[in-house]
Amino acid sequence: MAKHDATRREFLVRAAVGAGAAAGAGLVPDSYAQQHEQHTQASAPASAHTHAGAEGHGAFFNSEQAATIAAFAERLMPGAADKPGARDTGVLNYIDLALAGAYADLQDFYRRGLAQLDVYCRKAHNGSFQELSAAKQDEVITALEAGKASEFTWPSAEAFFTTVRTHTMEGMFADPLYGGNKDFAGWRLVGFPGAQGFFSPTDLQNKQAFTRAPMTGLQERANDPVRRP
Repeated sequence: MAKHDATRREFLVRAAVGAGAAAGAGLVPDSYAQQHEQHTQASAPASAHTHAGAEGHGAFFNSEQAATIAAFAERLMPGAADKPGARDTGVLNYIDLALAGAYADLQDFYRRGLAQLDVYCRKAHNGSFQELSAAKQDEVITALEAGKASEFTWPSAEAFFTTVRTHTMEGMFADPLYGGNKDFAGWRLVGFPGAQGFFSPTDLQNKQAFTRAPMTGLQERANDPVRRP
């Protein structure tokens, strides 16, 4: 894995540890939702709308949008040997489900942000984001973070970057119940134990990363007929 990728991973992992590896549904800044309310007068094109269960589509994203978000999230949290990344942990699924539910007020934010991202990438690099090399994708992300990407009005480039990064972290480290953190890979990465039914005195005094397997999540229990009450 490139040094740049390793540095990015380390930053996000440290941030997750600092937040208790419990990125929840309330981490999106209120300012983004307020900005959304100020721009609802413009509707998205029909091609941007999807239906849950449609072939090749998710709960909210169409195929092109999904490919862009998957690639973007993977550059934010790239996978490596024995180290899960955004694709491995199902970050795309998490964001897709969230936008169809709890984060529905950010749907136009994402539609507009992705449309502007596509225009910028094609103008600056002659291709869509998912078609670019990893190095070019990093250049785009750096420009977004610095607010130097042209073609962005609302949301701003910085706001779009910050929101996708926040949601990527949530998808990596939130409870698997919400569609990400597949197989507890994010929790295992940072040594977070999850909701354990029992902690011994030794566990409570231990200052090292927790190594016991995380407790089975609610979603897994719901899908297992043997575990159902």
